[in-house]
Amino acid sequence: MNECIFCKIVAGEIPSNKVYEDDEVVAFMDINPANPGHTLVVPKKHFRNLLDIDEGTAAKVMEAAVKVAKAIKKALNPDGLNLFHASEKAAFQTVFHFHIHVIPRWEGDDLVEPWKPKKGDPERIAETAAKIREAMG
Repeated sequence: MNECIFCKIVAGEIPSNKVYEDDEVVAFMDINPANPGHTLVVPKKHFRNLLDIDEGTAAKVMEAAVKVAKAIKKALNPDGLNLFHASEKAAFQTVFHFHIHVIPRWEGDDLVEPWKPKKGDPERIAETAAKIREAMG
């Protein structure tokens, strides 16, 4: 993946401000932060997104995200934290290398909710759940 910016960061070809690294995962500061402390957690191996990554690697990334979130809380004492992941363009993915955003939140910051909850149709919810259960095998 010679054109993937995150692969270049992992390889050390592009500088970054790393805050965590192990054999499989690296976490570094986002250069376009939503808030101070906004950190990206990525697997060292290239996976396009959640639909491409294997479960074991995804678990390692999430484990690192928890460590990073706890360090952000200790270092910056935000009022809350968001984890965010996007798979594919329709879901706002812009860098096609699996990653999780760890975003510190403060009361009154200028970030907004990504959607507004609305009442669902119970019958349609049940039908959708059945389709998903069937697809689970």
